[in-house]
Amino acid sequence: MKSVRLPKELEEELDAISSSTNKSHSHIIREALVEYIAKEKRTQNPFEAGKELFGKRGSGETDRSTTYKSRIKEKIRENQSN
Repeated sequence: MKSVRLPKELEEELDAISSSTNKSHSHIIREALVEYIAKEKRTQNPFEAGKELFGKRGSGETDRSTTYKSRIKEKIRENQSN
C-alpha cells in the first residue's frame, strides 16, 4: 500500500471528480496510474526512436574503425608534403 500527498488544488479537483462520477479516490488514482504506466511503456527511448536511421548514410567502407590510424598518418603526410 502506498500513500500520496497531494497539493490542496489537486485534492479539491479529485474530490470534485469523485463526487461527479461516484467513484472513490482510490479508483480514480488507480485508473490514472494504469494510464500513465501504459503511456510510459509506449514511449521509446532515444535509441529505439532512431535505430531505423542508424547506418543509413554509411561510407560503404566496412573497415573504417580498424584502419583509422593509417588514414590519419596518410593525411598528415599529405599535409607535410604540401
